[in-house]
Amino acid sequence: MPKVKYVLMFVDTEEYEKEIAAMSPPEVAEVHRRVRQWFADHADKIRATTGKLQGARAATTVRLDGGRIFATDGPFMEGKEVISGFTEIEVEDLDEALRMVRTWPACPLIEIRPVEVEIRPMEP
Repeated sequence: MPKVKYVLMFVDTEEYEKEIAAMSPPEVAEVHRRVRQWFADHADKIRATTGKLQGARAATTVRLDGGRIFATDGPFMEGKEVISGFTEIEVEDLDEALRMVRTWPACPLIEIRPVEVEIRPMEP
């Protein structure tokens, strides 16, 4: 059976950001250690990953409208949750992805999305 690719989006909440801000430097270092360990424990399933994304204020939002492009500074919408990072995994099925994220040691929300079939460029 072919494996399925999913993107895990790690979502920070305002509450989680406050929890991290209230931690001592050794406590924050321990959270980072647990995150690195989680990635090491699942290295055989991880296909790509990013570092921590910069905050939503650093975003540029682009809207395509009838051939026109509108770019604005900041996120598309204000929210209490922001995607702080993402990784691509390759697993047997959604159940395996769920077992994997059940042990995630950091932010309290993870969105799992299947990756669709790749679209290849047309030959000239």
